[in-house]
Amino acid sequence: MAHALYRLGRLAHRRWPAFLIGWLIVLVGIGAAAGTLSKPLSDKFTIPGIESEQTQNLQQELFPNTQDAFDQATGTVVVQAPQGEKLSDPANTAIVDTLLADLREVPQAGDPEQFVNPVMAAKGVEQTYLDNAKKNGQPTAVAEANAAAVSPLTEDGRTGLIQWTFDVDTVTDVEQGSRDAVTAAVDDARDAGLTVEATGSGMQGMPEMGITSELIGVAIALLVLVLTFGSLVAAGLPILTALVGVGIGITGITASTAFFDLGTTTPILASMLGLAVGIDYALFILSRYRTELRHTTDRGHAIGLAVGRAGSAVVFAGLTVIIALVALAVVNIPFLTAMGLAAAATVLVAVLVALTLLPAILGALGTKAFAGQIRKDKSVDEGQHVDNGGTRWARAIGSHPVIAALVAVLALGALAIPAKDLHLALPSDSTAAADTSQRKAADLMADGFGPGQGARMVVVVDGRELEDPRQAPATYGEVSAWLGGLDGVANAQVVGMNEDATGAQLMVTPTTGASDEATEDLLHEIRDGIPAQESSTSTTIGVTGLTAIQTDVSEKLQDALVPYLAVVVGLAFILLMLVFRSILVPLTATLGFVLSTMATIGATVAIFQQGAFGLVAGAPLVSFLPILMIGIVFGLAMDYQVFLVTRMREAYIHGDSAPEAVVDGFRHGARVVTAAAAIMISVFSAFMLQPDNLIKSMGFALAAAVLLDAFVVRMLLIPALMYLLGDTAWAMPRWLDKLLPNVDVEGEALTRRTSAADAEELVPAS
Repeated sequence: MAHALYRLGRLAHRRWPAFLIGWLIVLVGIGAAAGTLSKPLSDKFTIPGIESEQTQNLQQELFPNTQDAFDQATGTVVVQAPQGEKLSDPANTAIVDTLLADLREVPQAGDPEQFVNPVMAAKGVEQTYLDNAKKNGQPTAVAEANAAAVSPLTEDGRTGLIQWTFDVDTVTDVEQGSRDAVTAAVDDARDAGLTVEATGSGMQGMPEMGITSELIGVAIALLVLVLTFGSLVAAGLPILTALVGVGIGITGITASTAFFDLGTTTPILASMLGLAVGIDYALFILSRYRTELRHTTDRGHAIGLAVGRAGSAVVFAGLTVIIALVALAVVNIPFLTAMGLAAAATVLVAVLVALTLLPAILGALGTKAFAGQIRKDKSVDEGQHVDNGGTRWARAIGSHPVIAALVAVLALGALAIPAKDLHLALPSDSTAAADTSQRKAADLMADGFGPGQGARMVVVVDGRELEDPRQAPATYGEVSAWLGGLDGVANAQVVGMNEDATGAQLMVTPTTGASDEATEDLLHEIRDGIPAQESSTSTTIGVTGLTAIQTDVSEKLQDALVPYLAVVVGLAFILLMLVFRSILVPLTATLGFVLSTMATIGATVAIFQQGAFGLVAGAPLVSFLPILMIGIVFGLAMDYQVFLVTRMREAYIHGDSAPEAVVDGFRHGARVVTAAAAIMISVFSAFMLQPDNLIKSMGFALAAAVLLDAFVVRMLLIPALMYLLGDTAWAMPRWLDKLLPNVDVEGEALTRRTSAADAEELVPAS
């Protein structure tokens, strides 16, 4: 691999115009495809085969006109009169009527008759229920309770709901102009004196992604690069190549929506990861290029050696990230698989850009690659055994390795404690940022109608096996009575029967919200009681609806967390055995990764779920965050492990003692790893400035994971363990050593030569 990469680096350097034009064609071509073929992104968190999905299929079989819960584009406007007033007051009624008139004019709004004043709608609902109760001999009190449960007006008459369905096939068909028109109507009503907020699936656009946070992350990364290289030009190169890679990755994802359904968080993840690894990979190669220039005046030869040596490690690091992301397919969750594949493709682009575009740019710059010096380069030759910050740190650890290891393990263990309370859920209005209209609408509904308003479940009863179809209404009523008697149920009622009475839909309103664990417990209690009800009523019963589907998805993701972690850790162990020709080194590396992962999950739970320090309002973590974090950080952790420990191995096999090898590894690798980790942390942390809580939590988790793994595990725990293990760390059974292929990650096959002609002798003719 080192030979092939050497030739590739030299070729890109020598034929730089062709490579630059080639990458420009790729960028323009993919951008054109994205602009002409792309479709809207959507969030459809479904998993084939889960119980709620099966029940939804049954529901659509019994009620053919039922739309998929995730496809139905709904809109809800919550209106509230000032304190002490009612919506029925003449002045408030006039404002609501004006709002309704504006909403009827919204593009894609559908049937104008959907838009009814909540006061009038509430009266109509109550009268309908009372008439039906009288007709069916139902107690008036029950009818009134059921009417109140579905009424669009609160009991005090102060808060009301205006609900409609957009005239579109799916949520993604709702145009931004339609959402803007709803927002404008809401703003006008708010200015007139009412409290008005809008929500609903049709009002959910893509998360707002301003460029401020990304620019802050890039600015900090640029500062780190300036300090690392002491050159303004060199510092700008990793930023430039990373932006090109991210641009290609994001436009590629956008273009791929023509063929695949992708979620709104897919480009966010890809940009976050692509920017970070793109900068780091270019940093590794550029740093090695500067080192090689101290041994030769031939720049083409130097970049060939840099790509052949550091590029080998970049390929390995990128491969680990890609494999971990692609392995998300093992979880068998379609939207998560799509996110993983999209992010993996962006990482692949970052690797290719670092291996080809960076050498081409260096070829174009010639002697100006390290121009704009702001400080003198005081770096020393690799072969000189001199002291620097890395060696002093390594020796400090070596003087008390047991204490260093204990400090690292205890610190990570303490941070991991909150992980035992991990609660996962999918994003909802109640977990949105506090300043969004969706969150305000959810809070208004919870205060006025109860928290269960946004957590309703649909129970589907299949009565096709009933011996006497005339008994169907009574049977459905029996199921409703059972549901209504459960703890945690505010109301349960039959809301629809098909024409031949072979199926019914029952609506269950919990007393708790969609993100509360008590609601999940209620769902399980209902399902646990279904077999007995099916036996006594001769029916088939299932639970579906958004709350049930999202709960099932979250639980499937949480159940997949441990198996996925096992797959990733096992993969890490095998890959590191190939690299280090050792058993104990991969074992310590993977155990350290597990520790940093659990500590990161614990810290994220404490801050974002439990609301520690009051930074954000506590809410369940988004269901796919832990798995994504594991997949991403696995590759980064192995990246740092390779750049530090391969230097130790190189020193050890060339005659240094085990302790001296640890020091030598830090002499040559600590600065680059520190710079790379600082860049990763700054890029990921910058996403915490985004308004969306999902993006905040993703940015924090990734930044914390890099911080803990790079500085606590790789820079503290691993060297301490290497000191304690001594020569044993590099032990390898002879039979296993013969079985494993030789992976030359550091490019040792490219013995340093002073001229390109000598190096070419090492490269087989192609």
